[in-house]
Amino acid sequence: MRAAPLSLALAAAFVAPAHAAGAAASGDAESAPASSPPLASLHQRMLEMSRELAAQRAEIARLRGEVDELELAGRGRGLGPPPAAAPDGAQQGAPRDARELAQDARRKAAGDARGDAQDEPGKSGDGGAPVQIGQAQREEDAQRREQEKALVVREHAPLFERRFTFDAGISYSYYDRRQLALSGFLALDAIFLGSINLDQTKASIATVELSGRYGLTDRLSIEASLPYVYRDSRFVSGGAGGASSVVSEVRMRSQGVGDASVAAYYQWVKESQRWPDIVTSLRVRAPTGRDPFGLKLVQPDADNNNLNIPEDLPTGSGVWAATFNVSALRTYDPVILFGNLGYTYNQPRDFDDISPVAEQVSPARVALGNTVQLSGGLAIALNDRSAVSFSVASATTGATHTTAPGARKRRVAGSSSNSTTFNIGASYVLPSGWTFNGQLAAGLTPDAPNFVFSLRGSRSF
Repeated sequence: MRAAPLSLALAAAFVAPAHAAGAAASGDAESAPASSPPLASLHQRMLEMSRELAAQRAEIARLRGEVDELELAGRGRGLGPPPAAAPDGAQQGAPRDARELAQDARRKAAGDARGDAQDEPGKSGDGGAPVQIGQAQREEDAQRREQEKALVVREHAPLFERRFTFDAGISYSYYDRRQLALSGFLALDAIFLGSINLDQTKASIATVELSGRYGLTDRLSIEASLPYVYRDSRFVSGGAGGASSVVSEVRMRSQGVGDASVAAYYQWVKESQRWPDIVTSLRVRAPTGRDPFGLKLVQPDADNNNLNIPEDLPTGSGVWAATFNVSALRTYDPVILFGNLGYTYNQPRDFDDISPVAEQVSPARVALGNTVQLSGGLAIALNDRSAVSFSVASATTGATHTTAPGARKRRVAGSSSNSTTFNIGASYVLPSGWTFNGQLAAGLTPDAPNFVFSLRGSRSF
């Protein structure tokens, strides 16, 4: 829209001096034979031409300033600040044409101010601070980037604001495990004599978690959370009635409070040109849920002695645990990189009975394997209200050891694991102030769940 006026102004700027010079030369040639005109009229004509040239240059400078502002606005994502933060103070319900007229008036006033200041480049008309073309737009872009960064930080690191934040979330995870069990021996190195059982477990776990966070200072915040766990498992095994082709299935459901936890976050370094945001956290988890030790195995199908299931399903780990994390976040507009390194220590605990066999009691000290967590990814702020993220998270857990009274420590076979998932997340901020985060995690290793879907909403008060 402004390309044509700019072209006409530039053409006028270059043609007018030439036309003026030609007119002056022609006037001199015609008046050469005659007597010279008064010097006052010639001087007046030159002054008028100089003023016209100065006005044309000012107009060209003003148009160039407007073009630069439009180019800056067109780069990147072309997004402005939220309507509530509009610099003209206009109401959100005002007509669109009125807001555009107000913006055009401000641009024109700014352009006129720059045109008047051409005699002193780099200075404003009132002798104030230097004027930079597009400075207002750059300030708005910086404000927008801070809003987008805050949106992404809500997903990957705590916000250090001195107010209370309520967080409610629900997650659903699904596991599908198959195990082939051989009980027998090989005859003549080719014939298997015995039983072959194919066991399958399909587990669905839904967790509802309520959390509250409060920022004590601009660097320190505390958090407390309480989960409620609902489990639905199906156990499938062949061999019912002594026939390997007959399969029996049993479904079991259980629910209860999970392991509650409290956490503290501290921001050691705030992001600068040289350093990223560095946040450390310490989370302590209490064994408030039902532990998995001492749950007896029962035979739900009398015709299938291959199928043995626990009498109840656990909702917690049964031990105290502490997790220490170090997180880093770096902004490269519009991409934000983040990473996390964590370590979980499980405190050994004595149990009166850990045996799964009915009518048998086996007290022992249980030491769950400690876990090392590593994750990293990137987030992209689409605008000041929405963002998407991609990350990979891995957790490696050591083996569990048990120690019976008067016996040596024994390693539990198959208790170590490596759970790695690929995560895709999205965040959106509603005008009411609620922030919603959704995430889908796909398991990449056999120890990881098949998939996990979670949805979380939070709001500060």
